[in-house]
Amino acid sequence: MDRLSSMAVFVKAVDLGSFAAVADALDLSGPMVGKHVRFLEDRLGVRLINRTTRRQNLTDFGRAYYERCRVILAEADAADALAADQLAEPRGRLRVTMPVHFGRRCVAPILLELARRYPALELDLSMSDRFADLADDDYDLAIRTGDLEDKSGVIARRVARQRMIICASPSYLDRHGAPRRLDDIRDHPALIYRRSGRVRPWLFPREDQPPVEIMPIGRLRLDDLDAIADAAVAGMGLAWLPSWLVRDRVEAGMLIQLFPDEPEFPYDCHALWLQTPHLPLKVRLAVDALAAALPRVMA
Repeated sequence: MDRLSSMAVFVKAVDLGSFAAVADALDLSGPMVGKHVRFLEDRLGVRLINRTTRRQNLTDFGRAYYERCRVILAEADAADALAADQLAEPRGRLRVTMPVHFGRRCVAPILLELARRYPALELDLSMSDRFADLADDDYDLAIRTGDLEDKSGVIARRVARQRMIICASPSYLDRHGAPRRLDDIRDHPALIYRRSGRVRPWLFPREDQPPVEIMPIGRLRLDDLDAIADAAVAGMGLAWLPSWLVRDRVEAGMLIQLFPDEPEFPYDCHALWLQTPHLPLKVRLAVDALAAALPRVMA
């Protein structure tokens, strides 16, 4: 007999409390239900259920075996669902939260292309620099940049890396000159990105050593990366920004990258979702699409 089938009959017998109820539920004969249970007992060499004409009770081993069988059957169902996913289309609502600029410029176009390919997929995209809670705010997926909190029950996959560069406008450099060493940055006004009240140091990686940290000094603090880039173009100071954000401005000559020989600090970009026995197809396809396309967008 098939072991998984016998496990399923055994679990159903425990759940329903009688062989007769299992026979009705699974469209089996009463003797066939008993045969499945005896097959497991003979194979294991241990009694699972003590049966009388009036009642049945699990043995101590039978109770432990029942719990393991439930897990095994759930995993088997999840494995079958993976195969079914290969033949199915993602459908239903996909709720995603992401940082404002990174989301609008990098993430949203990829997800919109996914929605174009799959007409049954609905997108609900939220662009906010506030850290939303996946469970409390009912999101299927969150996109994060930078360091992650160690949170149980949440799965994270790195989907890209954004590299940070220092830049300034030609007009600023004509007036103030360009810093020649990293330490010279402290002598220049900085355009500071502040999120959640925190000012982070500017980081410069070093091989096999912690990165060099320089705390920016300036009178202009903003929580909007595009506004910082605009202020840099206007000649208001130095800016430390993702290369993808200022690429067009640099190519147009509106900004100049400083320290081009310094390695660029990489901030990891992650997709996060709640741990689940079976990842929904719509979430899996979205994460795979981001992991495939984001590195090209941000190169």
